[in-house]
Amino acid sequence: MEISIQDSPQNVIRELSRNEFPALLKEIPDLPSKLFVRGILPDQKRKHLCVVGSRKTSQYGTDACKALIAGLKGTDVVIVSGLAIGIDGVAHQAAIDAGLTTVAVLGSGLDWDTIYPRTNFVLAKEILASGGTLISESPPNHHPYKFNFPERNRIMAGLSHAILIIEAGLLSGTLITARLAADYNRDVFCVPGSIFSKQSAGPHLLLSHGAMLVNESADILRGLGLDASSVQVKKSILENCTEVERKVYKALSEPMARADILQNVAGDTREISIAISLLEMKGFIVDSGGMLRQVG
Repeated sequence: MEISIQDSPQNVIRELSRNEFPALLKEIPDLPSKLFVRGILPDQKRKHLCVVGSRKTSQYGTDACKALIAGLKGTDVVIVSGLAIGIDGVAHQAAIDAGLTTVAVLGSGLDWDTIYPRTNFVLAKEILASGGTLISESPPNHHPYKFNFPERNRIMAGLSHAILIIEAGLLSGTLITARLAADYNRDVFCVPGSIFSKQSAGPHLLLSHGAMLVNESADILRGLGLDASSVQVKKSILENCTEVERKVYKALSEPMARADILQNVAGDTREISIAISLLEMKGFIVDSGGMLRQVG
């Protein structure tokens, strides 16, 4: 699908001087000299959550990222990430799908010909079309080098009130962002993972050093100092679902295999199976590694 946004005045590349930077970003010691922006910068009174993780994300990491961000639907949280393949791209897309504002901090310039990675070029346009923002400290025609990506991590952390780590190996650049966040006095949230996965090593290390454990979207809201009862998906469950769907959703307060739901929820097996499918289609529950769980 072609997304035509180039003629929109607010999406023309603008250069910001330091005195125009968001107040939160001005707090970091290694401030960029200038920034280039496409789109409208969100109000800094809104809570900004930086979501980062492995480029080689597992299905579990992808599902966790989608579920946690989907559970923020209806809130005023802004999702910040780096447009990279893997968790970054998943986070931006999940934010768009949930109707949240999302900000991408690139390691490349913002000219259409230089946006990197090219695999997320369409996603970059979708971010702008949804009212989000593209940011870079590199000149618009700059093609990226390896060192540009660790450098841009400080801007991602600086723009955010907290950072959420989904998956990361011990040598991952994600841990650089987590260290920067701690240096900048930002909160660090982590999603736990399997003890058998190398991608869990980073979050588990951070958790052992005091990072906040995140099991559900409400944990993120509480960590950001917001009202966890405002998670839109819970309101939607009450208003827009059948009685069977509500029973299935409530049964999944703890993750459960599909077959176990059929055994534990009273009622017609066929109706329960249909309810499970409808809840998945609505985005209220998600299949993560063969276990169904609530979103939010």
